[in-house]
Amino acid sequence: MTENRNLLRGETGDWEVVIGLEVHAQVASNSKLFSGAPATYGAGPNENVSLVDAAMPGMLPVINKFCVEQAIKTGLGLNAKIHTWSRFDRKNYFYPDLPQGYQISQYKDPIVGEGEIEVELDAERTITVGIERLHLEQDAGKSVHDLAPRESHVDLNRSGVALMEIVSKPEMRSAEEASAYFSKLRTIVRYLGTCDGNMDQGSMRADVNVSVCRAGNYAKFVETGDFSFLGTRTETKNVNSIRFVRQVVDYEARRQIQVLEAGGEIDQETRLFDVKTGETKTMRSKEDAHDYRYFPDPDLLPLTFTDEYVEEIRASLPELPDAKKHRFVSEYGLSSYDAAVLVADKDKSIYFEDVAKGRDGKLASSWVTTELFGLLNKEGKEITESPISASQLGSLIDLIQDKTISGKIAKQIFEFMLDEDAGKDPKDIVEARGLKQVTDTGALEAAADKVIAENPDQVAKVKDKPKALGWFVGQVMKETGGKANPQAVNAILKQKLGVE
Repeated sequence: MTENRNLLRGETGDWEVVIGLEVHAQVASNSKLFSGAPATYGAGPNENVSLVDAAMPGMLPVINKFCVEQAIKTGLGLNAKIHTWSRFDRKNYFYPDLPQGYQISQYKDPIVGEGEIEVELDAERTITVGIERLHLEQDAGKSVHDLAPRESHVDLNRSGVALMEIVSKPEMRSAEEASAYFSKLRTIVRYLGTCDGNMDQGSMRADVNVSVCRAGNYAKFVETGDFSFLGTRTETKNVNSIRFVRQVVDYEARRQIQVLEAGGEIDQETRLFDVKTGETKTMRSKEDAHDYRYFPDPDLLPLTFTDEYVEEIRASLPELPDAKKHRFVSEYGLSSYDAAVLVADKDKSIYFEDVAKGRDGKLASSWVTTELFGLLNKEGKEITESPISASQLGSLIDLIQDKTISGKIAKQIFEFMLDEDAGKDPKDIVEARGLKQVTDTGALEAAADKVIAENPDQVAKVKDKPKALGWFVGQVMKETGGKANPQAVNAILKQKLGVE
């Protein structure tokens, strides 16, 4: 099968893939949603468990106000409607790591309603993905099956941890769009500080809903709102990587097409992703909402607050990625794509601004995104682990801008800063190594005269082929140990060789 935009070609014709994500983002809070037990990661088994979390008889939940504020803040960051009246429901199902036998969640009356976010795919393509809702709910515990061959264990540390479930509309049409959306959502909650986005710790994960339909049916769904046009969906649970989201969509779409083209039917089911094989596998049949027997939780009053309260929270919001991107474009003269790359990570955007302050924004962006990010990607490091500080890189750029060194010498110094001159100011490295750019026209003219005198054949060629001037520039640079000012050398050679 080959993909053509939003179409997948099967043996019997074209298909469309439709994706929706249900993202569970753990609220950045010191304590759990309905108890005062710690919500920290890394504690020993069952260390962060209160009597409420363990569902001991007579224990009643008490709402964590800070978690509510974090949910509202996230809703505002998603350009979504905040509901000033919402309530909690009981979602009933049995699982060994769900002590109460139900999960406290929100069903018909969530705290956050519809919103939307803008997602950049590349330098030229941007999509808008609708948000259906955001609701608060408690996490379940964790079943552990690998400690003994005949036993299973339960760790309730996560039981009662506050989660925000962010449900998208079924508006993503490819694996690329789904993974880009997940990435953008992670960026937003990290900027807001409402979730740390640490997928490896389970604090952000996605349930990936995928269905396929015949080409043209998605347009019918958009026109009518009839979900039957989209085909039967599957839900792949707890995908905790942007790359894995892409793999799940790719695999599921192709699997479903093969089943349908062979005359089979797609089962509405919950599936799991095997990271070793890159395949999804059946976990259980997928329940509908009525199977959970939702009803309002009798132990919790509805959440009510005023519009003024919401506006107070709105006033506390930091500058978000989209606003920062537009500012980088207008303030530093960056392209929309380069700005998007820089703001995709909050720490990277802060580093860039420290480098660019009072300097050429485009030059700073080039050095940060190309040289520094390239180095960090190669070494598998985060920007917070950078061996070169923002002030050091800024100092290096200053030397380029005031023509103390050329761009070529700057790259040499960059390498020195990673090795034997680690931690040193670039100005000191230039002085100690004698790397100042040669701008003395007398010295440059002498070098140019020497190269011209020694290469009469090349002089003859440059008369007919002006582009051959580059060869002379390279030779003069070599003659000066790479320290000549390239622009000055170019001007001198043009004058001496009579090249326009």
